[in-house]
Amino acid sequence: MDIEVNNLADLPAVAQQLSDFASGQKVFIFEGDMGAGKTTFIKNFCKHLGVDDVVSSPTYSIVNEYESPKGSVFHFDFYRIKDIHEAYDLGYEEYFYGGGVCLIEWPERVEELLPEKHIKIEINVLDENRRLFRFSKV
Repeated sequence: MDIEVNNLADLPAVAQQLSDFASGQKVFIFEGDMGAGKTTFIKNFCKHLGVDDVVSSPTYSIVNEYESPKGSVFHFDFYRIKDIHEAYDLGYEEYFYGGGVCLIEWPERVEELLPEKHIKIEINVLDENRRLFRFSKV
């Protein structure tokens, strides 16, 4: 599924479309260049899920946890991990297979640990204000 976004005001509708597309799946991986808008979109998706907390990038903490009416939401940013053992030390299995929603930035750094089934969100920069979102089920 491809969705072209022309401005930030479109993101809540895209979050709804992602939720509908996911059909209950709970692991989401986000791919896109630095500055493509992954964290910005994740903030909108968390709001859609009912998270009331301020959502911020877990760049240094690797994972931030939020509560929603439907349960825990875990936001990962694996950009700064140096090797896969950091994900093991974090206890990734409890998060990825524990039933909460997992939103994963820089998934290629932990590719061999990802659950077999997940939703992939690719964000491609078309120009300064426009993005192309591509959703696929893996």
